[in-house]
Amino acid sequence: MKKMEFLFVLSKAFFPRYLASSLQNGLRPVSCTGNCLQGRCLRENSGHVLGSDIVQWLIKNLTIEDPVEALHLGTLMAAHGYFFPISDHVLTLKDDGTFYRFQTPYFWPSNCWEPENTDYAVYLCKRTMQNKARLELADYEAESLARLQRAFARKWEFIFMQAEAQAKVDKKRDKIERKILDSQERAFWDVHRPVPGCVNTTEVDIKKSSRMRNPHKTRKSVYGLQNDIRSHSPTHTPTPETKPPTEDELQQQIKYWQIQLDRHRLKMSKVADSLLSYTEQYVEYDPFLVPPDPSNPWLSDDTTFWELEASKEPSQQRVKRWGFGMDEALKDPVGREQFLKFLESEFSSENLRFWLAVEDLKKRPIREVPSRVQEIWQEFLAPGAPSAINLDSKSYDKTTQNVKEPGRYTFEDAQEHIYKLMKSDSYPRFIRSSAYQELLQAKKKGRNIPIFPCHKNCTPTLRASTNLL
Repeated sequence: MKKMEFLFVLSKAFFPRYLASSLQNGLRPVSCTGNCLQGRCLRENSGHVLGSDIVQWLIKNLTIEDPVEALHLGTLMAAHGYFFPISDHVLTLKDDGTFYRFQTPYFWPSNCWEPENTDYAVYLCKRTMQNKARLELADYEAESLARLQRAFARKWEFIFMQAEAQAKVDKKRDKIERKILDSQERAFWDVHRPVPGCVNTTEVDIKKSSRMRNPHKTRKSVYGLQNDIRSHSPTHTPTPETKPPTEDELQQQIKYWQIQLDRHRLKMSKVADSLLSYTEQYVEYDPFLVPPDPSNPWLSDDTTFWELEASKEPSQQRVKRWGFGMDEALKDPVGREQFLKFLESEFSSENLRFWLAVEDLKKRPIREVPSRVQEIWQEFLAPGAPSAINLDSKSYDKTTQNVKEPGRYTFEDAQEHIYKLMKSDSYPRFIRSSAYQELLQAKKKGRNIPIFPCHKNCTPTLRASTNLL
């Protein structure tokens, strides 16, 4: 994740408590020069700042090296409504002399606002009552007002009364205070009812919305309207009357919560330790953190990497990675080949050959699947099979039923069982074997040990394994 995206995630979590107050304390409002924005700029106590000042503050206080990252982070914050341009409905941050104002904490997104359409109707209706050029409705706002008026025709008189009452209260405020509050209210609705074509940062995925655990924390109404008026919102679905749960349903709930209590859980410290261990283990394989050796031939003129790949001799890093887990050994074609060769030397290669055959089956054309299923069954699972594998009765019975309707995943249960057997038995023996240790030590010393070639008597499964990913 890029640094600016990481900072944005942090800002969404901690901005209301730390970052906003730091910005407000760290950035002093500039004074009006008399000719700024054609007189739209307010006096010094109106609390506005320059966009360039915000960018510089982010660079300084969040240790951001690239100004583009600071501008992007500031734009994300503006899009969520923590500060906004004074004279524009589009919530974005510009690194110039544009004036911005901080949003009042009451309208912060962290308050979990979900304003209803009736609230928006009151706001637009109030704007039409104030004969000010700066409060004139934009085209999209006028269209929204007309649409809401049709939707709430039966309750429009009540909405108009609410707007009229709020307009009277606003007139009693000081002129500067009224202008600031008007701009903050406008910015709030620019977040929740954005300009057409702008990103709506308040949209919630319907699946996530249905999984919300604390729906009662959501603040629905902005102006404290009555429940009866909000119930007529076009987007509001009245909650159906729910019946009290029966005894059986309560017993099911108790059983469910008991199962949840018995679930295995890890402490956050253990999770963090595991994540740190994984990161430290794989850090040398991340070309963004550690320069690769040999270097990337597409970025340099060194073709050593291609030469090593063509020679099929694994590097020391590659051999070392096989020891991280069986998945690493199976993903590497040379690792699979060495693992299979080791098992053949111990006359126990049938498990890995079965696993590779099933992996190959999943990639076969559908017309070849039935015949290939029968071949695998006859070779590994049928009575008297030449390379019989050891399955538990449950997996064998399930596989026997699946073979009657062959498909790419006929042997899924059997493959999973064999994988667990290899992971607990065959793979540890391979890592402890002298063949693997000699190969690893030889690469550390710089000697080349020949990799077992696939000769003419090599099994078909071994040849096919070199083509697997």
